[in-house]
Amino acid sequence: MQGEAYGQVAEALRSGDLDAAGLDRAHRLLLEFVETITRHAYRVTDEQVQGLRDAGWTDEQIAEATYDAALFNLFVRLADTFDIVPPAVYEPGGVPPAAVKPSAQNLR
Repeated sequence: MQGEAYGQVAEALRSGDLDAAGLDRAHRLLLEFVETITRHAYRVTDEQVQGLRDAGWTDEQIAEATYDAALFNLFVRLADTFDIVPPAVYEPGGVPPAAVKPSAQNLR
């Protein structure tokens, strides 16, 4: 997702705007699945997983997405716990909207 060819898509994803990213159905479902894991893992349903299969994802790919989401969330939770913030040089435009810490109200 680097380079000018994907600049608009990458910016939409960094902003958390899946509509503006212009994703195909399969990728949209996969990112919604990852969002469910991130926000409310206990809400993942058999129907959601079957929807991924129906969209063409294999069980191995679904498992890998699950592992990646869980591992990334571990890193984020550790960084939040220890208040680790990347240097501004990595985010010269500020923290992307999709990475802003949600309030406790939004997590319910």
